[in-house]
Amino acid sequence: MGKTILIADDEPSIVVSLEYLLEQAGYQVRIARDGQEALTAAQTHRPDLMLLDVMLPLMNGFDVCREIRGTPALQGTRIVMLTAKGRDIEINKGLALGADAYVTKPFSTRELMATIARLLEG
Repeated sequence: MGKTILIADDEPSIVVSLEYLLEQAGYQVRIARDGQEALTAAQTHRPDLMLLDVMLPLMNGFDVCREIRGTPALQGTRIVMLTAKGRDIEINKGLALGADAYVTKPFSTRELMATIARLLEG
């Protein structure tokens, strides 16, 4: 069984394209459309990696990242912030909260897939 990736994004076009791309690459995919759903899904399913948008309804991605990093059972979950919020201060905040990588939208699917592969190897 392949590694599990949780996509936490509220933009349907991005979710659909990422889901297809990741499934074609052999990953199992779960989807959350708001921050609270993302946190619950992470706690329930313990994904190997999360693609986490910053701008999510109910709970933003920074808060989700903080909660995951504060949960011992989820310490091994890799987090890629995938967001349009690309200013240095936001990138630094995401990385300081424990994100393993920070990718800004629009993004190169080739680069994103390489980042995912690299994080799941180690």
